[in-house]
Amino acid sequence: MQAKSVPLIFAKKTFKTFRLRILRTKLMKTAFVFPGQGSQTVGMGKEFYDNFSIARQVFEEVDDALNEKLSNIIFNGPMDELTLTFNAQPAIMATSIAILRVLKHETGKKIEDLCQYVAGHSLGEYTALCAAESISLSDTAKLVRLRGKTMQNAVAPGVGAMAAVLGMDIEILKGILNEVSGNDVTCEIANDNCPGQIVISGHTEAVDLAITKIIEAGNKAIKLPVSAPFHCSLMEPVKEVMSEALNNCRIIASKIPVVANVKASAISKPEEIIECLVKQISGMVRWRESIAQLKALGIEKVIEVGTGKVLSGMNKRIDNTLILSNIQSITDIA
Repeated sequence: MQAKSVPLIFAKKTFKTFRLRILRTKLMKTAFVFPGQGSQTVGMGKEFYDNFSIARQVFEEVDDALNEKLSNIIFNGPMDELTLTFNAQPAIMATSIAILRVLKHETGKKIEDLCQYVAGHSLGEYTALCAAESISLSDTAKLVRLRGKTMQNAVAPGVGAMAAVLGMDIEILKGILNEVSGNDVTCEIANDNCPGQIVISGHTEAVDLAITKIIEAGNKAIKLPVSAPFHCSLMEPVKEVMSEALNNCRIIASKIPVVANVKASAISKPEEIIECLVKQISGMVRWRESIAQLKALGIEKVIEVGTGKVLSGMNKRIDNTLILSNIQSITDIA
């Protein structure tokens, strides 16, 4: 139930306008997308928690699933504790699902009525699967907590690194990465985010050398403040752990198709979902191609559900003909 402190978005005098907006949106093919790690902020989702019992239930269920008060860290910090991979991943997921459930409750609509496809960036793919009702909220929380812990522990501190590469053609970058890799040292493309933004990942010495060569070629590379080298072959040990966990988890066909990171194509069957989530651990996040695929599938509007606007910024660079918006506050729902 909505508390009195909430702005009167759904008051009678504005509800007619809101309903007309919903009707217009129905005519437009829509996808919901969910952010990944790095979007976390202290206090995210608190406005929904305070004002909607449906949102409180989400945070409480995640707390129960993890057997700890993660919600206290989400709402009160400190930021360095929230940023820890094993906290950030379930926290970002919980916030997005809380917002989505408020949206569903206030519109009286199911996920399949609100959008035709979902997708998520890295961690966000688990959120997308939860949103599409393929994996329960409790199981999703446990899976992403395990994912965060095992990814964090897969590589000793200092062994791996990541860097953002700006303004470089992906094929030229691949050539540089081939030069710096070899003799049990690797540097790979982790994220193909959007035109002009690619993330590389691997052994620290290989990433450092790649940065030098990228700068020498006249482009920009920025080392990222991350705790582990995600989405590269150094994450291979994590795949076995996650494969076992996923195969022991109840996963059903998704209510709507999910565009998977590693395939950049739509999936919905449980066996496809498990395969893609396992491959995603060490595989490249093909976000640029995923958004292009949504456009090819007829999507006209892409709504980012969760804290921040990182995906919306990337999506605009991928295809500026898409109608983009994000929902991270109560007023955004209108």
